[in-house]
Amino acid sequence: MISVEALSIRYPRAASRALSGVTFQARRGAVTAVVGPNGSGKSTLIRALLSRVSAESGRVTVDGGDVARLGQREIARRLAVVVQREEPVFPLPVRDYISLGRHPHAGAWRTDARDEGIVASAAAEAGVEGLLDRHTDELSGGEWQRVRLARALAQDTGTLALDEPTTFLDIAHEMAAFELLADLARRGRAVLAVSHQLNLVSRFADQVVLLHHGAVAAAGRPDDVMTAAILEGVYEWPLVVTRDP
Repeated sequence: MISVEALSIRYPRAASRALSGVTFQARRGAVTAVVGPNGSGKSTLIRALLSRVSAESGRVTVDGGDVARLGQREIARRLAVVVQREEPVFPLPVRDYISLGRHPHAGAWRTDARDEGIVASAAAEAGVEGLLDRHTDELSGGEWQRVRLARALAQDTGTLALDEPTTFLDIAHEMAAFELLADLARRGRAVLAVSHQLNLVSRFADQVVLLHHGAVAAAGRPDDVMTAAILEGVYEWPLVVTRDP
């Protein structure tokens, strides 16, 4: 479980806080979606999960451990993260790239039969088993995004966090990605997804946390948060919210 407790973060020389008193939990067995306009603090939240930015106050815990006190290796054993932007320093075979997800458990480039089985399973779950013998610089944007998801799955953690997981994906693969996240949650993982895709969030999330100017503007079930009255005030744009029949 991810627990965010009264978290406030201010970047150096910033006039205001990036996050201010944010509190919520991402439970095992559920998809928790964090949404909000650009600049609302969503990516800062992911950095805080990775302990790459210091809290002014409050804390973030993963399975009871404060990420500010856990080493990077221990964080990686508890939490797999797909960040918004990432490029390898040099091209890798896709199989080797996904195998990096085993590094927190076995060390880089050392795999055994169990690791190989987990990598193969992760590739199949992400729908990239046909890409394993290609190199990362030969992939389309959508293929690269799915390979990155496979690497996170190969970490085999109880908690998964993703920053814009459907970037570069077409409609079919967007749906497939969220269906996979929902399935992972049903099988006991805690899934935290930062997304701009309000329609997909409404359909697949069990809990929605809506950020605005670094604070929680609303939180709860999608039906409670995804209303025109709430969203128009945050996104500052006229919206019509209807239910797909």
